[in-house]
Formats: sequence, C-alpha cells, structure tokens
Amino acid sequence: MVSFRHLMARLVRPGRRADAPLTGEIPPHPHFKEHLHEFEDLIGYRIRQKDLFIRALLHRSYLQQRQRAADSNERMEFLGDSILNLIVAESLYHRYPEAEEGELTKMRSRLVNRKALAAYARSIRLADFVLASPSAASGLGKGENTIAADSFEALIAAIYLDGGFHAARQFIERRVLGAVKGGDRATVDDNYKSILLEYAQARGLGIPRYSILKQEGPDHDRTFTIEVSLSNGRRGMGTGKNKKEAEQAAAEKALKNLS
Repeated sequence: MVSFRHLMARLVRPGRRADAPLTGEIPPHPHFKEHLHEFEDLIGYRIRQKDLFIRALLHRSYLQQRQRAADSNERMEFLGDSILNLIVAESLYHRYPEAEEGELTKMRSRLVNRKALAAYARSIRLADFVLASPSAASGLGKGENTIAADSFEALIAAIYLDGGFHAARQFIERRVLGAVKGGDRATVDDNYKSILLEYAQARGLGIPRYSILKQEGPDHDRTFTIEVSLSNGRRGMGTGKNKKEAEQAAAEKALKNLS
C-alpha cells in the first residue's frame, strides 16, 4: 500500500506557481480516502478543507528538496502556538484558583514545551503524516522533538482555521489538558519535583520540604536517602546516587501515595 506521506506529496505538484494556493485535490489513488480517514480518526476531527491540513504537514525541508517556493507549516505553527497557549492558560487559571501567576506560568510551560508537544504528536502518530526531506524524516523517526512539536502546533492552527475556536479547544482539551485530568502527566514531564510542587501549591499544602535521612557508601559510590514532607505530614521517601536523583524518587513516591 502506498504510504499516506507519498499520497500527500502528490498533492503538492511541481510546476505550480509560487503564489498559488495549495488546492488539496484528491489524487487518483484508491487508497487515499482510507488513509485520510485514518488521519481524521487519529486526530478526532473531520476535515473540511484538506489544503489547510496539507500545509500543516509540510515541513520546510520538503519544499527545499523539491526546489520550489511555497509555504511550509511555519506560519501555521506560529498561529497554533498562540491558540495553544491561550487555551492552556485559561484552563489552568480556572483549574487552580489558588495558584499565583508565577506558578501558573511554570505549569503552562511544562504542558507546552518541546518535549511535551512531541509526546502529544507521538500519541496521534503525527510523524507518519509529516512531509519532510529524507534526512529530516529520519530524525523525526528517531524521536526528534522539534519537527514533531512544530507540526503539532501547525495542526492546531489547521483545526482552528477549518472548524473554529471551539474545534481547536476540543482538540487541545483531549490531547493536552486530558493528560492533566487523566493523571498521565509523567508521560510528558518526568520532573516529579515540579509536579509535586504544582500539586501542593494548588491544594494549599505549602512547598515540599526535602530532608536527607542518611548517606551510605564511599565517596565514589554514595547512596542518598531523602524524605519529602508537606504541611500535612511526611509523604514519601526515595534513594539515589546523588541528592537530585533521590529527591526525584521521593517526589515520585509522594505523588503515588497522594493519588
């Protein structure tokens, strides 16, 4: 079966004027609709204007390879980034009424950073549909975060332009904010100390306090045991080869105990 990426490539035909819009016309291939419907199912949205989504999937390296002047997904990435930040900020503002501005900013950053966006992109197999040069596509297949993250933001813009703000909000609530509501934050942010701090601040439990219980072993092979406490008592204990590792382990244990 011809890949969806190949089918999408046929939509951007050579010889088109540099200022001409992408038409999104369906090529004469019997499997095109099958792949398009698969993409719609993965993103949870029914596409109206195919050209918007074609452009959202066009990485600039692909256009350079074909030696044509045309729009990549960079402008849509810019728009999608703004929409994503607005919707996430609004959700956090209402979800954590006790949190101060600085902590809300940290929460938003953890939800929309490159690593997080790449994880959201992987959850919908976006890399399978992005059009990029062979070298860029190779990096994307190996987990390169930047292209995946940028394409995810461009996809948000495509949904917004095609279906409006409500459609974009629904997509972001499912794919981004759903990670918070479902307690699956560790898939995109393994900084357990930051997650515990957010949890504690949002519930009025103060700032987590980390105490060294013991240090064992010689200097070149030392093991630390650290305990973390909140205003409601001791919450978790962890060990590691250095203080940072032990604190992360203690925070992870605390989160498990609190949940």
